[in-house]
Amino acid sequence: MTDDNHVVERAGWAPVRHFAGRSVAGLAAVVLAGLGFGLLLLLVRGNWTPLRELDQSIAEGMNNLVAPHPAVVKVITTITSLGGRGVLIPLVTMVVLWLLIRRRPRLAIYLAVTGLGAMILDPSLKALVGRLRPVVADPVAFGGGNSFPSGHTLGATIVWGSLALVLLSATRGRWKGAILAVAALIIVTVGLTRIALSVHFLSDVLAGWLLGLAWISITAYAFRVWRREAGHPVPPVTDGLEPEASADLEPAPAEEKVLPHPWAKGAEILVGWVFTFGVLYFVGYAFTNWTNDTAFGSWDEGVNRWLQTFRTERLDYLSWLASKAGDTHAILMICLVVCPLALALWRQWRPIVFIVLTMAGELTLFLTSAAAVGRPRPPVEQLDGQMPTSSFPSGHIAATMCVWVAIAVVVMPRVRQWWRYVFLALAVLMPALVAVSRMYRGMHHPTDVLGAALLTACWVGALYLIVRPNERAVTVSEAALVVRQQQEQRPVAV
Repeated sequence: MTDDNHVVERAGWAPVRHFAGRSVAGLAAVVLAGLGFGLLLLLVRGNWTPLRELDQSIAEGMNNLVAPHPAVVKVITTITSLGGRGVLIPLVTMVVLWLLIRRRPRLAIYLAVTGLGAMILDPSLKALVGRLRPVVADPVAFGGGNSFPSGHTLGATIVWGSLALVLLSATRGRWKGAILAVAALIIVTVGLTRIALSVHFLSDVLAGWLLGLAWISITAYAFRVWRREAGHPVPPVTDGLEPEASADLEPAPAEEKVLPHPWAKGAEILVGWVFTFGVLYFVGYAFTNWTNDTAFGSWDEGVNRWLQTFRTERLDYLSWLASKAGDTHAILMICLVVCPLALALWRQWRPIVFIVLTMAGELTLFLTSAAAVGRPRPPVEQLDGQMPTSSFPSGHIAATMCVWVAIAVVVMPRVRQWWRYVFLALAVLMPALVAVSRMYRGMHHPTDVLGAALLTACWVGALYLIVRPNERAVTVSEAALVVRQQQEQRPVAV
């Protein structure tokens, strides 16, 4: 057995000095961050005049600079949302689910606890300090609650910083620097946008950065102690929190080329898009110009008039809810939830590419065909008011059909349990629900629903033949087994 003296004799004192240096530097960073935040807290609580005047002058100067430019305000507001709870909470939730699916509960607990700390620290300190937000001449944004510290800055620092520490385990070489650089850029930019919008003082943002850095350092140290007590080696910080999790953190470690011959596949996809557009244009033109004075046209408009006879205040509200299930925000949210979970479960990019291409094609086909056909809305009261697009095909119904059909296509061969048929049922029930609600609300003819069905059948069918999302479909356990076999075949570093 080798004792510490023999280790020193063999390796020299350099590793010991490096370890000591890194430890002292890390401790100094935590102490300085904590002291800096404590100093700011005392100065703000004591209403120190020089700091108050500096904060107010910067807030007024930024307001005078930004307020006259609405486009700049829009860009800054979009960027600042990266530190809002509406982004951070779903982001942390999805990553925690990803880690649990990939059987990395220790990292999931670390991320959840670290993120929970941000949710507790922000309102607690704001209530303790009770500082009012900046008052400027021409406000361009408004923030709720007190000002110190900046909640967006604190949340961005903690969440994006902790995500970077988790992702470091899955990368090597230059990618580690890229991850840290992106996280730092988001953290700094979010803080600066809070000052630019004049919803926080400079000292609020500085406090958010310092407190966030201190909290990340504390939780990362606690995680490393947890590893040591569990008998695991403690790696350098640059290797991430759990280097042995690299294979499980890689999105698709066992997948080869996503699409062979990508240029040829791209050309095939373009042909499929043009074919689908041609079908939609021909059918839409026929319904718009050749059926108006026929019995078929009278029936098409009569369905909307008949549905009008059932209108009540309660049914109007229920139809509005059903219609919202097919709008852009709902469809985007479904894709943002399903795609990461599918990637975490089956470790394949091809089904994700299939879903993304399905929805991108649906959107472009709907917009172009609706503009080309130009069909008027039904001649009844339209509960949703004037819409910017024409009636054929229905965008709500087409989006609902495409997303649920694409999900069912991906799930059915990869799930062997009985509940896979739930997705098949959703692929039928959800479009039917949205279709009835859109016709009830006077927004679409029955033939517009047919147009949505044609779009789905042609486009999803073409993508299925071209992309072949189920060519190497595997279950969750089979995907994990492939990765485990790859890990066993890798040479061991010495």
